[in-house]
Amino acid sequence: MVTTTRTSYIAPVTAGVARRAVAGLVGGMVGGVVFGVLMGIMGMFTMIAAMLGSDSILVGLGVHLMMSVVIGLVLTVPFGTVLLTSVPRGLVTGLAYGLLWWIMGPLVVMPLMLGMPIFTIDQAAVFSLMGHVVYGAILGVVAAAIIRRGNAR
Repeated sequence: MVTTTRTSYIAPVTAGVARRAVAGLVGGMVGGVVFGVLMGIMGMFTMIAAMLGSDSILVGLGVHLMMSVVIGLVLTVPFGTVLLTSVPRGLVTGLAYGLLWWIMGPLVVMPLMLGMPIFTIDQAAVFSLMGHVVYGAILGVVAAAIIRRGNAR
């Protein structure tokens, strides 16, 4: 009796640094714009600006978008070919990454910079959690799609 074993093979993701950087830039910006709409509704840009000693909404928006891109690059450049190998995996990775940045950003770093208590969970923190996971999901999906498209060529 002859038995055969069939294995499926998915080509490894081999996107170069430039492709991964574009994925982080675009994914971070798209996620940042969507999250920015939520932040604008909540009136959060002045709090972001306050980390730089400003009360300008435009400064807060600029800092938010800059951080969105940098945080996107931090995910995609070193980890894009490992964690963003498919759109579903990008979604899961992005959700977890958004949660991580929610903990690090508004629960730890921002309160420390503004002289506020850390790990304060209130209504604003819950809305912030929602925004961070939406940002992460969008970042992960967009970046994975860009990385996979580059791999297909």
